[in-house]
Amino acid sequence: MKLKLLFLILLITVTSTFAQQIKLSQEAKVSVLTIGPGESLNDAFGHNAFRIKDIAQGIDVTYGYGGYDFDAPNFYLKFAQGKLNYLISREKFSDFYNHYVRYNRTIEEQVLNLLNDEKQKLFDYLENNYKLENRRYLYDFFYDNCATRIRDVTVVATGNNIKFNAPDNFEPKTFRTLIHEHVGLNTWGSFGIDIALGSVIDKNASANEYMFLPKYIHAFFNNAKINASKNLVKNSSVIFKKRETEPASNFLFSPLMIMIILAFLILFITYKDYIKHTRNKWLDIALFGLTGIIGVVILLLWFATDHSATAQNYNVLWAFPLNIIVIAQLFKKQIKKWFRSYIKFLIIMLCLMTLHWLIGVQVFAIGLIPLIISLFIRYLYLLKYYSKH
Repeated sequence: MKLKLLFLILLITVTSTFAQQIKLSQEAKVSVLTIGPGESLNDAFGHNAFRIKDIAQGIDVTYGYGGYDFDAPNFYLKFAQGKLNYLISREKFSDFYNHYVRYNRTIEEQVLNLLNDEKQKLFDYLENNYKLENRRYLYDFFYDNCATRIRDVTVVATGNNIKFNAPDNFEPKTFRTLIHEHVGLNTWGSFGIDIALGSVIDKNASANEYMFLPKYIHAFFNNAKINASKNLVKNSSVIFKKRETEPASNFLFSPLMIMIILAFLILFITYKDYIKHTRNKWLDIALFGLTGIIGVVILLLWFATDHSATAQNYNVLWAFPLNIIVIAQLFKKQIKKWFRSYIKFLIIMLCLMTLHWLIGVQVFAIGLIPLIISLFIRYLYLLKYYSKH
């Protein structure tokens, strides 16, 4: 145990000394790596990292932002609250390269056109950032992530003399549209994102804000200028090209298909109730319970977390939180008079949601369309049923 402790102290001392004394040679290269999307939702947006290569000093390392700090106390609670600290990572380029090749993800490299003192400044900044006391930071998916940090550190290293010019094919898009470019419209990833994130992401992103996505770091860096004249990128290359694979078709298990099946079930039971002049209370309890729980979660994400993107979420117009409270009325044979008014209120909320969608206040998940239609019809039937009982 003592031997291990001495070794750890020696390792920290050597690392600290290395960070303080290393001086890059004239041949050192600083580049930005852009990693293509992966298969999972967590990897769908790609990744960025710095590469510092100095053959004379025997250095070839990468620095990336956005690593999970799994050792953080109350990890999942902090993650949900938007209070989780993320990490900067440092690893040998060979390990970095092999990892993404193994997962079949494209790796592109842009060598930056920096002066020697700018390379040194950037390297020193990263080394200082990697110190144990500095490596944790509060992550924000849109404004402080693995891509935006690459942009911001580069700006610092060049003395804020970079002008990012939009690519020739640039067109204004909302944050939500930019997300859909990576996760699609009819996937469970986009379905969850469209329910959890509010109308704040339905505004157009500025050219600078586009760079929350790694592929736009690559695009904007290619067009960027230093001191309005010198190209930021000296040269670009693809150092690993993803092997093409046959895309899997999952439409049968997609949100839209599952919601169509669910909507058909709701409408079928409603039709049977209409024919028999009865009411399936367990269907209504399930619908009110589910929409109420989802509504409570949406409200918590909106008001009880530090997530900037979950505010002003009008999904509460269909997933109304009070449904979880009024559910008790559905167990009774004789309801209170106010409950009929409450059902009218729910119908109005669904109409308001549709209006919000049509005029562009917020874009909702397309998988919700059949569910909203079936909820609307079910509420109309409940209104008719309770007017006679």
